[in-house]
Amino acid sequence: MIHTQRAVIAAGCLATLLTLASPAEAQFFRPPSDLPIGEAYHVEILGGMWNPTPSLTISSEAFGIAGTDINFTSDLGIAAKRFSEVRVRLRPGRKHRFRIDYVPIRYSAQSVVGRRLVFRGIAYDVGVSVNSTITWNTWRLGYEYDIVHRSHGYFGLIVEAKYTEVEASLDTQFGREFARARAPIPALGAVMRIYPVRVLGITAEITGFRLPESVDQSYGGEYIDFDVYGTLNFTEKIGVQIGYRSLDMSGFFETESVDLRLEGMYVGALLRF
Repeated sequence: MIHTQRAVIAAGCLATLLTLASPAEAQFFRPPSDLPIGEAYHVEILGGMWNPTPSLTISSEAFGIAGTDINFTSDLGIAAKRFSEVRVRLRPGRKHRFRIDYVPIRYSAQSVVGRRLVFRGIAYDVGVSVNSTITWNTWRLGYEYDIVHRSHGYFGLIVEAKYTEVEASLDTQFGREFARARAPIPALGAVMRIYPVRVLGITAEITGFRLPESVDQSYGGEYIDFDVYGTLNFTEKIGVQIGYRSLDMSGFFETESVDLRLEGMYVGALLRF
């Protein structure tokens, strides 16, 4: 809920700035005939590093035995780490963008169980040594159409499909147990960018999806991806991007339930053609 409120507030502020920005204001920064630097491209590639703070809770039942809500951070010692990220934007026209994103996320830790945990029908008592691993890989394939596009910024709508795969495992001297959930998730969202100066773009985007429990008793949950960032363009082809991203997924899948949240700063380099 907090992440949704942040996203709404940020998007509202940018919407207000974009709406109020008039041609006269644009002339204050640059001649109205000038386009922002970095806007004339057909292919844009970002390679970056993301350093999020994790909050990862998973429960898995088996053999009719309910599982414990296991927090992989506080219960199993998972710590923050950096991940690589790749984003590709294909732009056949001024208002059209095809979007491809990939984030491979993997945490692992070795710890001693501090409270009794039940996972996949197996009990892990206090004092047991456990090697834990959790992976969360996400592909985003989407299309963006900018319904408003001006020299000082744009506002667009996003339709995308997210393919998400989550796997959690606990490995002890007695054996290995794991739970896995895979799901293609449709999502809708919006993006907005303003250019206070020619070389700097400020962007906020949000996509999400919610499946109420009333629709399907076996599946349900929500997925919210919020991203706000600044892009500094040195030339038409080269730039850097610094931002803050929050990725939040909660839901249940038959015998598994998850509450996964990553949020933190990232930095990346841009190359355009």
